[in-house]
Amino acid sequence: MHSMTGYGRGECAMYNRRFVVEIKAVNHRYNDITVKMPRIMLPYEDKIKKTIGARVFRGKIDVYVNFETYSKDDVNISVNENIAESYMDALNVLKEKYGISDEISLDIVAKFPDVISVEKGLLSENADDEIDECLSNAVNEALDNFVAMRETEGNTLKANILEKLIVIKEAVDKINMRAPYVAEEYKARLTEKLSELEEIKADESRILTEVLIFSDKACIDEEITRMYSHIEQMRSIVEEKVPVGRKLDFLVQEMNREINTMGSKSNDLLITNVVVDAKSELEKIREQIQNIE
Repeated sequence: MHSMTGYGRGECAMYNRRFVVEIKAVNHRYNDITVKMPRIMLPYEDKIKKTIGARVFRGKIDVYVNFETYSKDDVNISVNENIAESYMDALNVLKEKYGISDEISLDIVAKFPDVISVEKGLLSENADDEIDECLSNAVNEALDNFVAMRETEGNTLKANILEKLIVIKEAVDKINMRAPYVAEEYKARLTEKLSELEEIKADESRILTEVLIFSDKACIDEEITRMYSHIEQMRSIVEEKVPVGRKLDFLVQEMNREINTMGSKSNDLLITNVVVDAKSELEKIREQIQNIE
């Protein structure tokens, strides 16, 4: 079981180039991958997304790719002679008009905008293969670290959920033990109230009918059985090796529905108090599940 939050970093230096890749993620309903990288790396964006998407299935994932090159094959330096000549003409006009004796040096002309331009690109014949190898190494290292962190956090969440399931099962055990006595106590209260009314003669068959009707309405055997089943399902699901966040989210909704029904149908103060405690633990599990892939 994996958490949706995580961080991973990878680095690769080969062929006079260096890549640093960082992967960060937070909770999200779907799998949303965004890659931020230099423009010259854009042809590799789809491959990065596919690599990550093959191992990460939910979350808002941001990928940052930093690229440095020390290869002369990746740099193209050009001189715009027309612009340089225009600057020289302008400088000569100023010299003549104002009687300036200074020489026009190369250093001065080279500093003017657009005279010399530096363009980084992947110009060598082997650049694609070299870039692909180095970038893939950095991405895979970052992804390994990212997945490992998510797994570690996921195991922590799993342990926490299993602890809360123990508390919830204990609550259901208490409800299960209490449920059979609810109808008996209702019968006793009903008999006592009727006996207090002297003008009304208590009819045992009528009392029994009322108790049976109440017992039918207050019966929570099915809810208890389903609740036990849901608890075992959740224990099994958290051990699965595939993304389980959506399964768990649905199961918590079902468990919450069952526990609410127990409280409303039983009409018993003791059961209601136990239901409140169980719902509190279920809410904690629900919050944890929002962070599970």
